[in-house]
Amino acid sequence: MMVLVIIVAGLGVVALLMVLFAPHIRKYAAGSACMSMARLDGKTVLITGANTGIGKETALDLAIRGARVIMACRDMEKGEEAAASIRRIYCNANVEVRELDLADTCSIRAFAQRFLREVNHLHILINNAGVMMCPYMKTNDGFEMQLGVNHLGHFLLTYLLIGLLKRSAPARVVVVSSLAHNFGWIRFHDLLSQGSYNSGLAYCQSKLANILFARELARRLKGSSVTVNSVHPGSVRSELVRHSTVMSLAFSLFSLFLKTPREGAQTSIYCAVAEELHSITGKHFSDCTPAFVAPQGRNEETARKLWDASCELLGIVWDD
Repeated sequence: MMVLVIIVAGLGVVALLMVLFAPHIRKYAAGSACMSMARLDGKTVLITGANTGIGKETALDLAIRGARVIMACRDMEKGEEAAASIRRIYCNANVEVRELDLADTCSIRAFAQRFLREVNHLHILINNAGVMMCPYMKTNDGFEMQLGVNHLGHFLLTYLLIGLLKRSAPARVVVVSSLAHNFGWIRFHDLLSQGSYNSGLAYCQSKLANILFARELARRLKGSSVTVNSVHPGSVRSELVRHSTVMSLAFSLFSLFLKTPREGAQTSIYCAVAEELHSITGKHFSDCTPAFVAPQGRNEETARKLWDASCELLGIVWDD
């Protein structure tokens, strides 16, 4: 009985401290904000997964800066709702929604074909969409879902649009990764998790793949005036954890320590607009500052090997 009283009292003290220090906790959890006042008038931006979370907040911010923002979304209805919401906040927002399913290479190719036919410039590409810790599923092309959407889908999309980015230079590519890359390894012997599957490890592998792709693409684009950087948005209250009961519960219990989608979007926005980054490429950022990359994310041999494996899986040749 005494133990129970002590536990209850301890929980009460913790709850009281959290209430008392809530403003300070929130300020710390929010992280840094993008302070750049750069305008994007006349610029065209493409953001994947822009119908919700940090993608939607990024679209709103860049639209307010004057950019034409193309929101690439799998669910057109949700995408149109997000665009309407942005227009309600900023009536002059030049936003449009286009259908893109990153789990289907036919959809990616159809999207890119129409995009190249109808859009003359692309100054900023933000590879933002993602799935997290989902049960084992395959994309339409038979790829494990997390690697397929988070890495391979964006790899193919960037490949198809890279010529337009070069012609629009100076241009930027922003790849949304995660701190989870620290716990990832590229399992070349079972890249698509056909032998065994762990949703957490598969997610970490896909986020490491994002880092390696960004660094290798930056290396290949040196001298082209197209920069490539990756970002960790922080731990954000979003729909991304919907597939994990444990993560959903943890995010609910510790929501005070999580970023809002607007706060989580700040580093993506920073890498997209900050004047001081005009020639910075191949770097990783978190809270609008350079961030640590795990040793496996800095391995050039692994990056080149993953590049070749990705091209082989997608049936493309990307040498430049």
